[in-house]
Amino acid sequence: MTRRVVVLGDVMLDVIVQLKSDVAPTSDTPAAIRVTRGGSGANLAIALRSADHDVIYVGAAGRDAAADVFVDAVSAEHVTLRLESFDGATGTVVSIVARDGQRSMLTDRGVNPCLSADFVAAQLEQPFDHLHVSGYLLLDPATREVSVSALAQARRRGSSTSVDVCSVAPLREVTPAVFLQSTAGATMLFANEEEAMTLSSVADVEYALDVLVPLFDEVVITVGARGVISARGTERFRANATDASVIDTTGAGDAATGAYLGARLNDVEPPTALAEAMAAAAGVVSGLGALG
Repeated sequence: MTRRVVVLGDVMLDVIVQLKSDVAPTSDTPAAIRVTRGGSGANLAIALRSADHDVIYVGAAGRDAAADVFVDAVSAEHVTLRLESFDGATGTVVSIVARDGQRSMLTDRGVNPCLSADFVAAQLEQPFDHLHVSGYLLLDPATREVSVSALAQARRRGSSTSVDVCSVAPLREVTPAVFLQSTAGATMLFANEEEAMTLSSVADVEYALDVLVPLFDEVVITVGARGVISARGTERFRANATDASVIDTTGAGDAATGAYLGARLNDVEPPTALAEAMAAAAGVVSGLGALG
C-alpha cells in the first residue's frame, strides 16, 4: 500500500575521499574522490521511494551549485522536494574513508540551521501518513524546536512518526536526556549500537534495547557486521548482516532505516523488514559513497 511520507532532513553535498595510502604531510596523497548529493535524510527518502511510497522531502538549501546537485539527484529518484531557500552555502560533508571502509566526517551544515518552523508547518498542512525526522535536526539547537513542533503536528493529525539518532558525538554534546525529551511520543526510533548505548546510558546493546523500547512503539538498532536487532513491545527480533565486500560504510545505516521503515509502512512484519534492511545496507557498503 502506498503511503505519503514526509521526511524532514538536511540538504547536503558529499565529498568522499578514499585514501589510497597514508597521508603525506605538505605533499600529495593518492585518493579516490567523489562528489555527490548527500544528506542522511535524503538517503532514507530514496530508500522509502524504492518501497513505492510517495515521499516528500523538506529541508533548507543555499542558492548555489551544491543545491543544484542535490535537487537534480533527489528529483531523479522521484522524491518530491520542498526546500526553503536562503542566501548562503548549502551544507557540505567531507567524508574520509579508511581502508577498512569506516569513515570520519568533516561537516559544514551551511544554511540547514536556518530552516523555519513556519515553512515546515506549511508543508505539513496537506494529508500525510508518516513523518520521519532526521536526528541531525534534533541534535542542532537551531532546528530542534522546529523538529519537535513537526512531530507534534504529525501526532495531532494521527500520523505515525519516526526519528533516527544519526550521530553519536553531537548526541553526547546535547545529552541523551535532551534528545529523548525532544522525541517523546515518536512511534519509532532508529539508532546504531554506539548511539543506542549512549542514549540509554548502558554498555550492552541488548540492555539498551530493553531500556529504549518502553519509550517508543518500536526500536531498531544496527549492530555493524553482526546485523540488526529490534523490539516491538515485548517481542524481540534480529537479522544477520548480508555478506558484502565493504568499501565504504557511508549511508549504510540510512539505507537500512529506509528499507525497514518502507517495509513496515507496507505492513510487512519485523523479521522480513529486518532482512530487507540488511540487504539494502549491503548494496550500499559495496560501493564508494552513500549511493553505493
